Amino acid sequence: MREPKEYYDSIGEKEWHRLAKDPYHMLEYEITMHFLKGHLPKEGRVLDAGGGPGRYSIELAKMGYEVVLLDISPIQLDIAKRKLGECEEEVRSRVTGIAEGSVTDLSEYNDESFDSVLCLGTLSHLIEEEDRKRAAKELVRVLKRDSPIFVSVIGRYSAFRVILRDLPGELTEPGHKDLFTDGVHHGHEIIKEDGRDYKRSTAFPDAYFFLPEEIPELFNECGVEALQLASCEGLSAHLEEATNALYEDKEKWEKWFQIVLNTCTEPSIVGMGEHILFVGRKK
Repeated sequence: MREPKEYYDSIGEKEWHRLAKDPYHMLEYEITMHFLKGHLPKEGRVLDAGGGPGRYSIELAKMGYEVVLLDISPIQLDIAKRKLGECEEEVRSRVTGIAEGSVTDLSEYNDESFDSVLCLGTLSHLIEEEDRKRAAKELVRVLKRDSPIFVSVIGRYSAFRVILRDLPGELTEPGHKDLFTDGVHHGHEIIKEDGRDYKRSTAFPDAYFFLPEEIPELFNECGVEALQLASCEGLSAHLEEATNALYEDKEKWEKWFQIVLNTCTEPSIVGMGEHILFVGRKK
């Protein structure tokens, strides 16, 4: 297996640049920020759990929120500190904590100590159901009642489309059977040399790909009411080349972005999304 910590330590600033490297990837950030702005309280303390290099943490600090950033990768947290150091003092002062840790154990934070919680992408790296349930309980425990939580995960149907497009050989690869039966991707592949099996790391670490209905079900068990479910790429999902080309014409881009935004909560579109965003409220 390839651990998420090892992976995110290894990619360095690629994770910081990922959400801004081209218009297609910018959609994930812009759609997520749209829903954050629509549901966040006017002020308060926010936990960015699994926030990596701190792109969302810094943006929320710029908006006036007090932010605590938590991540399992010390390399990503070092990047966050460096990026934060490039900000004005007013912004730096609002990020009151940068801590190394796992979303499965938030014991250093008191019950109901945050006005909002973000967990964007991290749950997809918990391949055991028990760990996902533990993380969900912890995220909800530290959230105040009647407050919003934002969780994004990688969609399972989207993963299947990526395999069709880029890795069709994996459809019949024995080492990937768990992906098609249970949504579990193992961060290694089995290769044979001299009649023996060997494991070789693949680019992406261990991951669990969610069915869209699983996210609200997971958090409903923890006392969270589902408010919205959206695809962060919407109708552009898997259409990177066309989406990036459209950006050259600002008028067409604005028109398309509004179409994506207006349709990204449609169930048929959510199910095919690369990243699925869940917005809930603690009862």
